[in-house]
Amino acid sequence: MRDTRTVPMDEMGPYTAKWDYCTAQGELIACVYRYDPPTGKEFRPWDVRARMWRAPDPRPIYNLPTVSTSRAIVLVEGEKCADALIGLGIVATTAMNGAKAPIDKTDWSPLRGKDVLIWPDRDSPGWEYAENAAKACALAGCNSVAILVPPTDKPVKWDAADGLAEGFDCKAFIGDGERRVVKAATPLLPSFTLGQLLDDDTPLPDDLIAPRVVTPGGMLVFGGAPKVGKSDFLLAWLTHMSAGQPFLGMTPARPLRVFYLQAEVQYHYLRERAKKIRLSEPALLLARVNFVATPQLQTLLNDAGLAQIIPTIQMAFGGPPPDIIVIDPIRNVFDGGDAGGENDNGAMLFFLSQRVDRIRREVNVDAGVILAHHTKKLSKKQFEEDPFQALAGAGSLRGYYSTGMLLQRPDEARTTRQLIYELRNGAAIPNKFVDKVDDEWRQVDVNDRLVLKEYGERLDAERRRKRDAILQILFEEAAQGRGYTGNQFAETFEGKAGLGGERTIRERLSVLSTQGYIKYFRNGKDYGLPSCGRSKFGYLCVEGMVLNMPGDTPDPLTGELPIRALAVLPDPLQMSAIRGCNAR
Repeated sequence: MRDTRTVPMDEMGPYTAKWDYCTAQGELIACVYRYDPPTGKEFRPWDVRARMWRAPDPRPIYNLPTVSTSRAIVLVEGEKCADALIGLGIVATTAMNGAKAPIDKTDWSPLRGKDVLIWPDRDSPGWEYAENAAKACALAGCNSVAILVPPTDKPVKWDAADGLAEGFDCKAFIGDGERRVVKAATPLLPSFTLGQLLDDDTPLPDDLIAPRVVTPGGMLVFGGAPKVGKSDFLLAWLTHMSAGQPFLGMTPARPLRVFYLQAEVQYHYLRERAKKIRLSEPALLLARVNFVATPQLQTLLNDAGLAQIIPTIQMAFGGPPPDIIVIDPIRNVFDGGDAGGENDNGAMLFFLSQRVDRIRREVNVDAGVILAHHTKKLSKKQFEEDPFQALAGAGSLRGYYSTGMLLQRPDEARTTRQLIYELRNGAAIPNKFVDKVDDEWRQVDVNDRLVLKEYGERLDAERRRKRDAILQILFEEAAQGRGYTGNQFAETFEGKAGLGGERTIRERLSVLSTQGYIKYFRNGKDYGLPSCGRSKFGYLCVEGMVLNMPGDTPDPLTGELPIRALAVLPDPLQMSAIRGCNAR
């Protein structure tokens, strides 16, 4: 038989099929042509980049643009079989030259991290190809590799293209067919390309409590100081949710099944509070069965406690799981393992991941969790800047929850409380003021600051007092020949003149510089001051400030150095830069 490898290309006639091999970005690398001369089918690769009749080195795998964006891949013998599966919506590929492909010259790296299923032809060369390719895929770092075992009732050389032609259920075979596992799958974290996210138009899950206050599988931490009314607020809020009724702008998706695991109020006093709940008769009928509470719990959420608590929650509603699981308060049931108490971030993380999440996993993975927790004392300035830092164990809590909610009393002389929200999964909810009037929680209109007028006036007065104290100190210190950078001033006068700590003083200096009360100068040597070193802005100065510094030449009569009174002027260019920084 004549050796077809020596036959010139034009002697084989026109090609009968052509397959393009591209990069993951779609750039053409090579083409494979099929010819069907009388001597039998022939395949010829064309290296596009080298413009030569040869296979590229290394050889790419087929259908790379789709393979690169998919997780599960079917590897077959030959482009015809790959195209047959691609036509069914299955991501398929092949090595160039099919069963005759040199395994060591093929680039298998695009399959790294993917789950590869190999569908060999039903013959010895096909199985040998599958085994060699499986080893190469495993070495390339595929997540899993398995070989499908062709059905025994099929003829020799039967392949995926034959299966499609005869109406064989290829998808079912790929999903459930007998296989030999070469490399077992390792659990992978879910990840999504931007394209997958943009193309997913499935509706978002309904909020359990809108707007995004409690989402399916979400966690809300509800904090407040002792005696602020957290438990009373919770009882009213939760019973409304179980009745499907809105409460202070928070709306349940439906009447929710709420399990309230509480460890503060004894049975008789819990009963007393429940009788004061204000609901309409139809709503009360729903709440009577949808709201379940424990009396004062006397156990920790450790292994022994969970062995009692989890079955109790599972059986509370006669079969259906709860939509909301509430724990009030954390401190009474806290178990942080060996890490420490509730104020320790490591212990709090253990409690959240090993205790609270365990309850949700075993009861209902889509349940919303609400945790009641106390707050620690912050300065007024710290609270104004970031109120949720007041939560004990705040680092772990804030990294874990999807929603934060605080109930705080801005003025201890008044009953009005402020409700503050922090949402991870939704638009910000405006803070609101609430009060309990005639045994009913209501939102209070304070747009004109009437309710908090006295409190606001006291805050304003305190800010003015600190402003005047700082300006006076700078003025008087300059008269004594002393100048200060911002850090030096904060360190020197910490805890003096009622100015508070270093951080509070630095923040007040920043505000006063933005307002123009304080300015800066860097040319300290012109006033007899040492270099201001690495200070960002330089020395502080105020309007009319005079630095009294000793002169250079002693008085001839007294021998004393005269005092030079130097009016201090700020750096004009630097002040504009400071205002720009503060504005940003």
